[in-house]
Amino acid sequence: NFILEQNFPNPFNPKTVIRYRLPAAGLVELSVYSVLGQKVATLVTGKQKAGVHTVQWNGSNMASGVYFYRLKTNAGVVLTKKMILLR
Repeated sequence: NFILEQNFPNPFNPKTVIRYRLPAAGLVELSVYSVLGQKVATLVTGKQKAGVHTVQWNGSNMASGVYFYRLKTNAGVVLTKKMILLR
């Protein structure tokens, strides 16, 4: 199964870690969105191997608030989670 874990720590300031699991190799995009739906960062884009992957996001140039991170794959899977940047 595709798994998108809750970021840690959450809330965070200014760095957080996002982990996800891919059951098979494929094209992946992991992006961060504002509460208004604007893409503010692309953390991963491209082909990745099956397995567990870890990405760190540094939100030091972002305002405090709620953000969403979304994992999209070429298999049609879209998973989204909420995180909070707290200064």
